[in-house]
Amino acid sequence: MYLHIGNDQLLPERRILGIFDLEITSQSRVTSEFLKRAEQEGVVVDACEDIPKSFLVCDHPYHRQIVYLSQLNSRTLQGRAEEQEKTV
Repeated sequence: MYLHIGNDQLLPERRILGIFDLEITSQSRVTSEFLKRAEQEGVVVDACEDIPKSFLVCDHPYHRQIVYLSQLNSRTLQGRAEEQEKTV
């Protein structure tokens, strides 16, 4: 199954390691450093047309991790993932 994270971007659910609220988690020094390092390494994909509200950390066959920025709320993304689990 795939999760639509906005801006015509679909992610394989099996690759998603976590869905995080950007406003809440970015207040943490550790999370801020993680996101800054990911951006420096070039593994951040911006799937937004607007200001990002959440980010997803995914594993990847060629990189350690990929970070996707989404304009959708983390609760919305979590709800979509849960709805798809029910249909399987």
